[in-house]
Amino acid sequence: MLLAILLSATAMTLIVGIRYLIVSGAFAFATRVRHPGLYRGLDTQMRREIVWSVASAAIYGIPAGVIAWGWQNHGWTRVYTDVHAYPLWYLPVSVFAYLFAHDSWFYWTHRWMHRPKPFRVAHAVHHASRPPTAWAAMAFHPIEALTGAVVIPLLVFAIPIHVGALGLVLTVMTVMGVTNHMGWEVFPRFMWSGPLGGWLITASHHQRHHEHYGCNYGLYFRIWDRLCGTDKGLGDFARAHARAARVAGRADGGDRAAGNDADRRGAGRAA
Repeated sequence: MLLAILLSATAMTLIVGIRYLIVSGAFAFATRVRHPGLYRGLDTQMRREIVWSVASAAIYGIPAGVIAWGWQNHGWTRVYTDVHAYPLWYLPVSVFAYLFAHDSWFYWTHRWMHRPKPFRVAHAVHHASRPPTAWAAMAFHPIEALTGAVVIPLLVFAIPIHVGALGLVLTVMTVMGVTNHMGWEVFPRFMWSGPLGGWLITASHHQRHHEHYGCNYGLYFRIWDRLCGTDKGLGDFARAHARAARVAGRADGGDRAAGNDADRRGAGRAA
């Protein structure tokens, strides 16, 4: 039994880690294509983000693996596989219930993390990414990773959810964690600047948190920020993108100059 639990925990850790590498890697590549130069000069920071994130993968994966083993072998949790076990209308309700509960937990623990001592001990690791990149999604101190890792494992004991709906929740969690840190808006404008954007958190909203710290604490929704007076609106990527364009321009100019020098040297040798 112990071996089976260890194997399940190891497998889940690998799944979490590989999922992080694939999703963050894909969005980091998209950033290099869409905004060349945005991550230029941040190689050391990104390596540090990856190291912290891979460590966090184990903290997320171990309890998830233990609970997955218990669910499969002893019926732990309220995760169900028969889509007709509950009315079909309950599927989207359960997804929203999980996202809202996770967002609520994140808001209050995240706000607590910004108190001086917790920030200094743990949360400063995440804010050391300045600016954050797509690799920063799980770059947490182990204390912070632990506060995030317990949410979904606890919810599966409290709120019934279909295994497919749970997969959707985990997908949303992963994608939003990455895209909120990538330094530009991957979603259509209506999702972050229109009426819908008044309630959803995307990169523009979370970017202001990384600039000013004492605001915009939510993960998916702006509900708690607005209720508690900590919503300071959307940030602006213009300065970062202008800097990236200048850096990319200087690099391209240097490459062209180096190429011209090489051509001249080659022409001189030929003469």
